[in-house]
Amino acid sequence: MSSVWEEVKNQVKDCIPKKSFSLWIDPLTFLERNPQSLVLGCPNKFSLKWITENYHSLLEERVRKTLDDKDYALEFKIFTPKKAKPQLESQLVKTPEAKPQRTTLPIMVSPAKGAVGRSLNSEFTFERFVVGRCNEFAYSASKALALDNNLPYNSMFILADTGLGKSHLSQAIGHAMLSKNPNLRIHYITAEDFMNEMVAALKYNRMEEFKNKYRRACDVLLLEEVQFLSGKNKTQIELGYTLDALINDRKKIIFTSSLLPKDIPNITRELSSRFTSSVITSLTVPDFETRVKILQIKALEQKLNLAEEIIHFLAEHLSFDIRQMESALCCLRAKADLLKVKIDMDLAKEVIKSHVPEQDSIGIEIVKDLICRYFKVDPLMLRSKSRKKIYSYPRSIYIYLCRQYTPATVEEIGRSLNRKHSTILYASETIENRLKMDRKIRNQIEFLSQKLKDTHKQ
Repeated sequence: MSSVWEEVKNQVKDCIPKKSFSLWIDPLTFLERNPQSLVLGCPNKFSLKWITENYHSLLEERVRKTLDDKDYALEFKIFTPKKAKPQLESQLVKTPEAKPQRTTLPIMVSPAKGAVGRSLNSEFTFERFVVGRCNEFAYSASKALALDNNLPYNSMFILADTGLGKSHLSQAIGHAMLSKNPNLRIHYITAEDFMNEMVAALKYNRMEEFKNKYRRACDVLLLEEVQFLSGKNKTQIELGYTLDALINDRKKIIFTSSLLPKDIPNITRELSSRFTSSVITSLTVPDFETRVKILQIKALEQKLNLAEEIIHFLAEHLSFDIRQMESALCCLRAKADLLKVKIDMDLAKEVIKSHVPEQDSIGIEIVKDLICRYFKVDPLMLRSKSRKKIYSYPRSIYIYLCRQYTPATVEEIGRSLNRKHSTILYASETIENRLKMDRKIRNQIEFLSQKLKDTHKQ
């Protein structure tokens, strides 16, 4: 009788992402077949709830089709296999010869047209995006844009701070579109890469090829981190022409940014207007309930069996962003595995200490004093409106270090400089990006960071 369920599994395997199938569908166990229903076992309560909310209708439809009975029902129960490891052993489920968790999937366009831009991350799909009050509208609007061709809008502007899921949502749109039409020419690229590619095209006299690539050989443009177009006037002009061509041809465009269009400094009015004409959605810091959902899913992915009180404890303290949660869970797993200890509240508290600033952490005044002494600038000039490099650069370093080493919020850092929230985010992300390419800045940051740590120890 379990052959019915095996046949259904084979049918849905190609309908959902491989990762989602492995995580949610494959663990389901055939229990029994009644005259009017098929009963499947879920490994735990959370899995049962997720399957019911997201896959029940799809699975039931396939069961009815297989049995040729439109009234046949599908039921779920919690079922723990008898071979499950005893609770006294480490709660970490070891998986020898485990395959790497993160892979990338090349953009699926026809061979004649070739893959374009960066690859889409295979894990960034709608099925794996955790929806809560903090992102419900952005999720719904994105999914509608990906699946519905009769919407009154063709472009979207996704606003979010770093680590809150804007890249996940942007690439989920790309995956959904490719699932619907594998021949779509999707260009997924960052604003910085767009600029570098344009500069190279100018240098080697290939501008016509560049223009054709983004204006005529593009069906969907996924453009990440548009705030870094600030001050890049030639790139802004070329991008404006490109957007006009795509909009006129009713092509779909998705922008992501950590700043609203009106808050991006040194950007042309025309380009800001094009951004603003999109449907603007935002992702905010997850609320407690959403953080619980995220932690539950991330824990399952890492094969962690966490008690509810530990999940809630982590959700209460890990309120910065999703990357912070992933990092804490990785640390929790590593400690439990390497030290061969049970995951309990004491271990969770130990891990939290490494991820949440302590009450006696470094204050912003200490950072300001160090910056002023190191760069030899007057503290009043950090608060000034001057954009001269001798003041703006130390100001940006001060902002970056405050965000890294103090518990101060973005608003508090902004008040200390008489600056807006958006300006603080922009300055911090600018330094983060320059750190990747500029050794001089890396050395400065390392030196100043060590000074702060030494000061804190005294």
